[in-house]
Amino acid sequence: MRTFTDKRLLVATHNAGKLSEMRALLAPYGVDVVGAADLGLSEPVETEDSFVGNARIKARAALEATGLPVLADDSGICVDALGGAPGVYTADWAETGQGRDFGVAMERTWAELEAVAAPLPRRAQFRCTLVLMWPDGHEEVFEGVLPGEVVWPPRGAEGHGYDPIFAPDGHSQTLGEMEPSLKNSLSHRALAVAKMIEAVFA
Repeated sequence: MRTFTDKRLLVATHNAGKLSEMRALLAPYGVDVVGAADLGLSEPVETEDSFVGNARIKARAALEATGLPVLADDSGICVDALGGAPGVYTADWAETGQGRDFGVAMERTWAELEAVAAPLPRRAQFRCTLVLMWPDGHEEVFEGVLPGEVVWPPRGAEGHGYDPIFAPDGHSQTLGEMEPSLKNSLSHRALAVAKMIEAVFA
């Protein structure tokens, strides 16, 4: 493992929710976190069929454009009764032609579960893979998994993405109902970041 000693870290995301979450998680370590949108970077095409493959694509593109150390993630919800779908296509299910609408994605998820008459509880996991890449190409990979179940109807206006239809194990609230501080303490991204912090920041 390599210790992270830089003071600035580019998080290769255009998702304001993810960026805010990452800033909060890394705040205690004195790292200046900047997002890809802040630097006017375009989003690369994600062509891999795995979370780690797509995270690497995003990390390399941002690193080549800026020369900064980069943290990229690929994450999504994997629903057991749908064979792990949407998985790496989690964001794609929200595409509408007029931008992403996760209300559409959540409706599709529930409709597909209904179509296969999936029994309750409808088990799922949020998965996050982080790739931390240095300017010399060295990388470290960290993964976080948050198990839970898909619920309906959506509940809560906090969070982002599929949060309103996912209740983590041990909690009656969905991620969309939780205070950001609670969600940030237990999310799949938080779990992956905790592993990263222990390995390269602490």
